[in-house]
Amino acid sequence: MISSVLPTYNRAPLQFTKGEGSWLTTVDGRRLLDLGSGIAVNVLGHAHPALVTALTDQAQNLWHVSNLYDIPQQQALADKLVETSFADTVFFTNSGTEACELAIKMARKYWHDKGQPDKTDIITFEGAFHGRSSAAIAAVNTPKMVEGFGPLLPGFAQVPWRDSDALLAAITDTTGAIMIEPVQGEGGIRALPDAELKALRTLCDERDILMICDEVQCGVGRTGKLFAHEWAGITPDIMMVAKGIGGGFPLGAVLATEDAASGMVAGTHGSTYGGNPLGCAVGKAVLDIVAEPAFLDDVNAAAGLLRQKLEGLVASHPTIFEDVRGSGLMLGLRCVVPVGEVVQAGYDQDVITVPAADNVARLLPALNITKEDINEAISRLDAAATELETQAG
Repeated sequence: MISSVLPTYNRAPLQFTKGEGSWLTTVDGRRLLDLGSGIAVNVLGHAHPALVTALTDQAQNLWHVSNLYDIPQQQALADKLVETSFADTVFFTNSGTEACELAIKMARKYWHDKGQPDKTDIITFEGAFHGRSSAAIAAVNTPKMVEGFGPLLPGFAQVPWRDSDALLAAITDTTGAIMIEPVQGEGGIRALPDAELKALRTLCDERDILMICDEVQCGVGRTGKLFAHEWAGITPDIMMVAKGIGGGFPLGAVLATEDAASGMVAGTHGSTYGGNPLGCAVGKAVLDIVAEPAFLDDVNAAAGLLRQKLEGLVASHPTIFEDVRGSGLMLGLRCVVPVGEVVQAGYDQDVITVPAADNVARLLPALNITKEDINEAISRLDAAATELETQAG
């Protein structure tokens, strides 16, 4: 008999009742150190006082009115995003998948309104993940994502990661945009070198192509800059964000330049829930903290400490771990043994990591994780690796 919850997830047998900072408590009283943050969502940890205050204050006044009316909380968050990014305008969504849908529509509408309606094709990269909607899976077109869900939406071409020759060969007169994650998350914590991201921006300019950055997982302070593309000193035309922007409240957004967004006039897109007072009040509280230079300095300091200790962990357990990869507090341990065994061994030691492709265990802790919690995390990961070594004999 089918579960009342559609069984599309392979869930770990853990039920949490409380979260505080970087820690989660289960129904049976176990305390687990959370290095997953709800897959890069809880950027300020669990139950951060500023977010609790923002949520409860807003909830006592107004939850939802729809986008038929002006929403002051939405305007405040949009103004903050414009102030702290490349963007001139923002559309709010409920998720990264919805942000991807709009980014695709925006790029295609741009060329339609510029008198080049044939420029509908979008190039993406092997290993990418842009969501699970029909457009998002067509953009990636991997067997795992698309099998059984055809026919696929046309207009996408995929090229190998970091293969500039293949990218050049894929560009045609119908190419309207290139969509890329500066750091791939689901693909195995693969960071594109700054020089290559800069070269991609130059290529887009030279070939008259829009550049879309998917920063759903790597944005909102995760890499030590507010947005990951900033490390390369470039700006996209369109950017998708979600996950961390709501700090745990479902919220996403598409940020764009005035030119790139020029086709999106009244009636071309909408969302009932997107950017409602409750979500935007929380999002503004998140950004007021994360966008501060001093906070990002602390993220980089924590990232340096965690990476140093992870390198030592890899050196101590060469039969379990191969290397450390990633940027900021978006790090991955590439494993020698199956990554599922590493994640389970972590659960046994009360520490949470998140599996990804390329046999990588993701470490996506709260951006305000303490030095003490970093040390504790390494101790527990060390114990997990030692147990796996013992089991292997």
